[in-house]
Amino acid sequence: MPEGHTLFRLAREQHGRFAGREVHVTSPQGRFAAEAELVDGRVLDEVTSYGKHLFAVFGPDVVHVHLGLYGKYTTGTGLPPEPRGALRMRWEGPGEDGEGVWTDLRGPTACELITDGEVQLILDRLGPDPLRRSDPGRAWARISRSRQAVGALLMDQSVLAGVGNVYRAEVLFRHGISPFRPGKALTEAEWDAVWADLVVLLRAGVRAGRIVTTRPEDRTRKRGAASRVDAHYVYRRAGQPCRLCGTPVRTEEMVGRNLFWCPTCQAV
Repeated sequence: MPEGHTLFRLAREQHGRFAGREVHVTSPQGRFAAEAELVDGRVLDEVTSYGKHLFAVFGPDVVHVHLGLYGKYTTGTGLPPEPRGALRMRWEGPGEDGEGVWTDLRGPTACELITDGEVQLILDRLGPDPLRRSDPGRAWARISRSRQAVGALLMDQSVLAGVGNVYRAEVLFRHGISPFRPGKALTEAEWDAVWADLVVLLRAGVRAGRIVTTRPEDRTRKRGAASRVDAHYVYRRAGQPCRLCGTPVRTEEMVGRNLFWCPTCQAV
């Protein structure tokens, strides 16, 4: 599932390509056809993201998208290809320099037309977003009272918005915190450090367009951009030796997703 940095980049890209101009909105698949007709031909005011949610504002109406596990945007210039398959929504516009631009959305969990008030209801259900000017104390208030494992709490979007499976695994490793530790057993100083690190990591993800969580000194290649093999400490490295201590990385399911951790560096 795309994490917060991906949605932030998508919002920035779509805003740059389409905002301030009339957008031709269609739903070749038909599932969004009635809503597309309502905003078709309107000027797009802005596109923003919060956590894993995308909001495109057309006057009083907002197109809300949540990609979920399978949603994906494809964007291009010039004439768009002939619609094929389950194409939920297509935007077409003149582009900044007059050359046509388009973007196609397939397979999202949510693609709906909502009001400003309904946007606020969604935001009210979400925890703080490390990519926004959010108050980490709101998340700490939930975490510090919870008996639930911190690895599960970090995946709960009502606790913390935008963090998914990769950032969950990697930030806990970087701070030597067992994903099985109850939230209430975390110290406030530990949480402050985790939050500050998430801000750095997600911002880096926005810049790079990929998640890299390893420090240069812990990579096989010490200079230049991290290779795919070197990008993570524990995520999808089950059975491989920990980069710091050599213990095999372990995995098991937690809140419906595969969790990865080092049982030595992250001992309970």
